[in-house]
Parts: sequence; C-alpha cells; structure tokens
Amino acid sequence: MKKLEQQLARILQTLSSLSKHVGQIAKEVTRSTAAAKGTSGSASGRKTRGAAASVRRDTVLDSVLETIKRNRSGISIAQLKKKTDLGDRQLSNALYKLTKKGMVHAKSRGIYVKS
Repeated sequence: MKKLEQQLARILQTLSSLSKHVGQIAKEVTRSTAAAKGTSGSASGRKTRGAAASVRRDTVLDSVLETIKRNRSGISIAQLKKKTDLGDRQLSNALYKLTKKGMVHAKSRGIYVKS
C-alpha cells in the first residue's frame, strides 16, 4: 500500500509540473498572437491599403489571381512562376483551383486570363 501511495505522489508531482508548463506555454501563445495582431503591415515590409490590409495575409491563390488580373492580355506560366516565386506544383495547383472556381481561364495553352 505504501508503494502505491509513493507512486501516486510522484504522478501528482509530475502532473503539477506539467500543468505549470502548459500554463507558461499558453501565456506565450497568447502574447505572440496578440503581438501578431498588433503589428502593422509596414513593419513587416508590406504596404498597407487601409486598416483591414494590415492584418490580412495573402494566400497562394490570392497572389496568383492578383498577378493574372494585372495582365489583361494574359500571362504565361513561366511569367507567373517568376512573378509569384512559386514552384511548379504549387502554381499548377493554384491554377487548377482558380480555373475550377471560374476565376481564371486558359486563353490558349499555357496562357491564363481573368474570367
């Protein structure tokens, strides 16, 4: 019985220690998320376009779509790769998704324009 009590005491001590660590991690996460929300877009090197733009982060689809929108006559896959700095697979997936959503279409083979 004494051995069981000792084991339970060790388990209680371990759980108490873990609980303190979880509390510390939760505080750090709260601080880091509050700091991320409080930073402005210009501090991270981004140009701001109002209050909402300072918090918003562009996705891969957003960056590809914006690049295609800027080129009215169409843009090739090679130009998209260069301007967005994406890999083959990422760019291919983004173009596939944007095409399925009806946001872009292929003007000719390898040339994409906004729908």
